[in-house]
Amino acid sequence: MKPRIVYIHGNSATHWSFAWAGWLKQELEERGFETFFETMPDSIIARSEYWIPFLENHAKVGENDIIVGWSTGSIAAMRYAEAHKVKGSVLVGTYHSDLGDAMEKQSGYFDKPWDWSAIKANQNWIAQFQSSNDPVVPIEEGRFVHDQLNTEYFEFDDKFHFGWPEPMNSFPELLEVILKHSQ
Repeated sequence: MKPRIVYIHGNSATHWSFAWAGWLKQELEERGFETFFETMPDSIIARSEYWIPFLENHAKVGENDIIVGWSTGSIAAMRYAEAHKVKGSVLVGTYHSDLGDAMEKQSGYFDKPWDWSAIKANQNWIAQFQSSNDPVVPIEEGRFVHDQLNTEYFEFDDKFHFGWPEPMNSFPELLEVILKHSQ
């Protein structure tokens, strides 16, 4: 049985289809995957008090699901995996601190230490995409997450924040990772 793919967008995104997400959804569905791509509640600040219950109660993310999290969505994916089993996750433009940003501080994701061992134990695999020219997330943030989680790591030097500020309408490398882990 193919896993369901659950997409979590970043904060400040007013709709799930930003950047490459619409392309990914279409590619997955054409290959017979069930998908869950919806705009998250409280999509500007992206508070954990709303996002984690949304993933639990509305999306009903479970053990046969792959979470694809972009930016703040990757933070939600990691926090979700601290307490829930999932098949795997793809973290895009991820980080581990509030980046000194007031809105990130408000999100609640950084109010407690990370349980890296639980994040790893609750899934079969974790892939990660970072870019060294990301104007939002310093590359050291992503490398730190990679070191903690021993992710399948892909680092680019030209992808910015994977759709911001430069447009990115497809993401074949991400699709390839999902397909590889869905065999």
